[in-house]
Amino acid sequence: MNLNIIQIILVIGVSFLAGMEGILDEFHFHQPVIACTLIGLVTGNLIPCVMLGGQLEMIALGWANIGAAVAPDAALASVASAIILVLGGQGQAGVKSAIAIAIPLAVAGLLLTTVVRTLATGIVHLMDRAADDGNFRMIDIWQVVAIIMQGLRIAIPAGLILAVGATRVRDLLALMPQWLTDGLGIGGGMVVAVGYAMIINMMATREVWPFFAIGFVLATVKEITLIGLGAIGISLALIYLALSKMGGSSNGSGSSNNNTGDPVGKIIDDY
Repeated sequence: MNLNIIQIILVIGVSFLAGMEGILDEFHFHQPVIACTLIGLVTGNLIPCVMLGGQLEMIALGWANIGAAVAPDAALASVASAIILVLGGQGQAGVKSAIAIAIPLAVAGLLLTTVVRTLATGIVHLMDRAADDGNFRMIDIWQVVAIIMQGLRIAIPAGLILAVGATRVRDLLALMPQWLTDGLGIGGGMVVAVGYAMIINMMATREVWPFFAIGFVLATVKEITLIGLGAIGISLALIYLALSKMGGSSNGSGSSNNNTGDPVGKIIDDY
């Protein structure tokens, strides 16, 4: 598929926003399901890109920066794989190949993240000097420069992929044998399971497990739509909050109840 100049500009714009949001984390443009959906929307490939974004989102659930360990770059993986999916022109059939490409791209994005964060360290020192001089305008300018660098971290690779063109991308995807495509698809599914298991391992407590069980059982009922599942999820969350407040309130005799109703708070207090 060949993109016109307006679509190219919009794709690079989405890529720039995804790069910035990787640091700002306000509107979540860097999340796979949002980045892929926006690229699919501006290129006319909404359904395949939504499917790609949904599967990548499940993989990225377990990606998080912990201490000095930097997680794979979800923004670059999402943007690059969505562009390759669109240029490949394979539609829904190319989702598996795009996911297979996204994983190594996410790891490669760590290098760009390291370079940009190293440069940002120097900018912080410049901001410190401006703060010593009381120059608030320069502080704002350097902050904008640092955020723009984060946007270019994704926009430049996106532009390079677009410059390669649809023909070369399609030829590259055609070179992948069927056994490799199927194997990478299976591997991607396993990564999804691992990422989701990491999230459950961090969140699960004795008080929360019943809600997990109810959610998984309800998800198997095909007659319930996503909106219905969302409403049930919100309702269960409200029930949990109500039970937490009841568990932390005083009993009828005026003495304090030993059950705080807040498992997370109790864990923190224990530490």
